[in-house]
Amino acid sequence: MQADPPITIAEILLVVEALAILAFAISGLLAAARKGLDAVGVCMVTGLAAFGGGTLRDVLLDRRPFFWVDHAGWLWGLMLLGIAAMSFMRAHHFAPTERAMQWPDAVGLGLFTASGTQMALSQGMPAIVAVLMGLITAVFGGVLRDIVCNEIPSAFRDHRPYAVCSFAGGWVVVGAQVLQAPTWIGLLGAVVVATGLRTLALATGFTLPKWPQEELPHR
Repeated sequence: MQADPPITIAEILLVVEALAILAFAISGLLAAARKGLDAVGVCMVTGLAAFGGGTLRDVLLDRRPFFWVDHAGWLWGLMLLGIAAMSFMRAHHFAPTERAMQWPDAVGLGLFTASGTQMALSQGMPAIVAVLMGLITAVFGGVLRDIVCNEIPSAFRDHRPYAVCSFAGGWVVVGAQVLQAPTWIGLLGAVVVATGLRTLALATGFTLPKWPQEELPHR
């Protein structure tokens, strides 16, 4: 009896990327619902949150085709998710809050950090470049989501660690490769570190130092 072939890195990354897309799609959906957007707006914000960071990463790494082009079924799935969620929220009088949006966003942050960093390493990028590619993958979708919703991106305004969490998680992937550990260990470690740090920041209210707001001198 022939044994099943081992799971490849590409297959692992596909699963991680899919889970990250779903997590960020939910955060985009909740953000659009908070703003009371129509069906077109909901689908647009959901898609930007889900695919924005990964698309920018693929542009910078010159990877083709983009994930949403190669897996077009996700486009239909996200549109159906948006329309179905609008009906559910109205029927059950669900009031989306910013806090509710932060938890799937934290999960997506860790997952995209892991996949983005590993993809860059697989293309032979230097460690710092790979970590930054993971950060871009994890952060840029949320930035686009908030900009389209006419808000200063939460990654910049709430002062709780966000990009810093992704940056730390990316180095876990790099460290696993340096130590020649199995790829899945580096990916799992990155998800745990990035998502764990963000969750801890949300739970404790820890904030990073911010630029002091000094009063401008009167003329």
